[in-house]
Amino acid sequence: MFVLSETPSIANHFIAELRDIDIQKDRMRFRRNMERLGEMLAYEVSKSLTYETAQIQTPLGVSETLLLEQQPVLGTILRAGLPMYQGFVNVFDRAESAFIGAYRGKPNDDYSFDIEMQYTAMPDLEGKVLILIDPMLATGKSVIRTLTSLRTFGKPASLHLVSAIATPEGVNYVQQYFPEAKFWIGALDESLNHKYYIVPGLGDAGDLAFGEKM
Repeated sequence: MFVLSETPSIANHFIAELRDIDIQKDRMRFRRNMERLGEMLAYEVSKSLTYETAQIQTPLGVSETLLLEQQPVLGTILRAGLPMYQGFVNVFDRAESAFIGAYRGKPNDDYSFDIEMQYTAMPDLEGKVLILIDPMLATGKSVIRTLTSLRTFGKPASLHLVSAIATPEGVNYVQQYFPEAKFWIGALDESLNHKYYIVPGLGDAGDLAFGEKM
């Protein structure tokens, strides 16, 4: 598991602004900070992928370099994942994309909930690198629901899960079902509250990026 905030870098400024209740009022800046965090995590993920040697003809000669052996599939959970997904697209600009409409259903009396899933647009995943982007990994239920449904589209060669904020509970829950997954996280927070929201977290990423839903 890679946690970006564990290393001092400018990324901590972006995470701090994502959390700040005053800066959050600027939706455009919230989306841009999430996008920039996505770009930084995309760069980190890129270091773990497979490359092949290629020769590039320049005006003055030939340059030998390493190029991606295979472009990944970038998947995101709507709608909260869109800004962070855009950061990944900015880096992996030739990647295929996948979109999943998964969200928390109406809470029960004990605040537990089921995951509703009503939309999927997915390329063939067989033998490919799948990067699933979900900015808030709280309980892990939406990730499990999504990955389970994606099995009908083929088995990826490798699986990367990306979140801006995550909890140990969410990570552990996903690892029980998908031990092969590699986690790339902006910040790992303390816990979940009684309503299963991340503490200290940053609130509802979808609402902060696009406005409150009815």
